[in-house]
Amino acid sequence: MKAAVSLLAACLLAHAQSPHLANIRQLTFGGQNAEAYWSPDGKRLIFQSTRPPYACDQMFLMNADGSGLHLVSTGKGRTTCGYFLRDNKHIIYASTHEAGDACPTPPDRSKGYVWGVFPGYDIYLATDAGKILKKLTTAPGYDAEATVNWKTNRIVYTSLASGDLDLWTMRPDGSHKQRLTTTIGYDGGAVFSRDGTKLVWRANYPATPEALERYKSLLAENTTAPMKMELVVANSDGSNARTITNYGCASFAPTFTPDGKKILFASNKNDCDTRKFELFLVNLDGSGLEQVTDFGGFTSFPEISPDGKSLVFCSDRNAKERYEFNIFVADWQ
Repeated sequence: MKAAVSLLAACLLAHAQSPHLANIRQLTFGGQNAEAYWSPDGKRLIFQSTRPPYACDQMFLMNADGSGLHLVSTGKGRTTCGYFLRDNKHIIYASTHEAGDACPTPPDRSKGYVWGVFPGYDIYLATDAGKILKKLTTAPGYDAEATVNWKTNRIVYTSLASGDLDLWTMRPDGSHKQRLTTTIGYDGGAVFSRDGTKLVWRANYPATPEALERYKSLLAENTTAPMKMELVVANSDGSNARTITNYGCASFAPTFTPDGKKILFASNKNDCDTRKFELFLVNLDGSGLEQVTDFGGFTSFPEISPDGKSLVFCSDRNAKERYEFNIFVADWQ
């Protein structure tokens, strides 16, 4: 009887901590796996992973149950931010392989926790078997962080083409490039709503002369500081942009719920300047904040499946060693 009561209490606690999630399944085991995104038919995932024999992130595909995992990038340089096109047969991702076979030199962390915005990154179109068909960006400097809206067939990405880290859009063949943002600062990780009418992204707009000088100084060294990021929502052409969070922490990896009425994102708002990230839901005006996970470590990069029934995310939940991140799928409720 006592054991049954304990089991019931554990189940209730688990539900209280994650009322939106059920039947959590771990798909990868070991290494650094992140940014898993669905195929249009919901049967596959594309993600980046650092695992032997590769010294830095390469692009992989696997089935939605974790089977059939295989490399689809070149195995050279470093890759990031893969995404399927709407035909379910092609992918895009950013890679530095044309700038050199080796991994780019990591940024100097003596200046704090910074991300490398490596100038060798360009965005490539490939088949889902990994054959590169076209280089979509050619401007000097960083081009990465691309996602695709399957309804409008538009790609949104972050580029240094203007001299600042702005959002741009283009078609899947690389044509019709259009700059969306002009405010000085970092704009990245953008995602369209499913109907293609809205955008959400993470941003860091320096608010003081000192912050602006640091931003420009880091950017000159092809780095940026990611620990102060807020979420911005706008129309799909970049108009009517408004910042909807004001946590003073790092909020990123936003994605719209299928109905376009809420945003699911990761943040360390409960413990700023740490690696303790959880998933949250918020309305498009910043109201109605709700915590979705309470795993106690790093959880991020959520995306709801095309049919709205499953959530994929990255987490150090169940990690066996430091800096291990795995891909998980759960029923979305």
